[in-house]
Amino acid sequence: MKKIFIKSTNWVLAGIMGLFGFTGGLVISCPEYGMPHADYTVKGSVVNEATGKPIPGIRLGFSPAEWDEEAFGPKPEDYYWKSNVYVKTNINGGFTLTDFMFPLRSNNPILPVYAEDIDGEVNGLLQAKKVDVDFKNAVLIKKPKSWYKGGYTVTTTIKLVEVEIE
Repeated sequence: MKKIFIKSTNWVLAGIMGLFGFTGGLVISCPEYGMPHADYTVKGSVVNEATGKPIPGIRLGFSPAEWDEEAFGPKPEDYYWKSNVYVKTNINGGFTLTDFMFPLRSNNPILPVYAEDIDGEVNGLLQAKKVDVDFKNAVLIKKPKSWYKGGYTVTTTIKLVEVEIE
């Protein structure tokens, strides 16, 4: 009798767990455990387009802190929002921006990086800019294994235009 009760209870619990696990996956759009991911790093410097001088204090991120249609145009439908992933350029205008995410598509390995002047007039007023960074020829830094699809780095120079004050 005790064995029948335990077996029945196990079947019921397994059914409930299977049901909730399956529907929970649908609700949070998580089709599988152990999602493929990769590390993407963009490093380089931000310079003034006219003078070529490095610009410290520029915020760079895979998404802007707030979407500004005047600076970046209409918000795209596939806009990638990750507001906590940003860095500021150092005194020499250098930066290293890294995040892990789903692997980029091999036919279009583009990752947008947003540059924003957040220090006001300290280094001049500079226009915000979206730069599409192409990872087609990225350097493989960490080798892929299992669900981890590797770490990739691209080095670039971002040129910002100074805005005239009227």
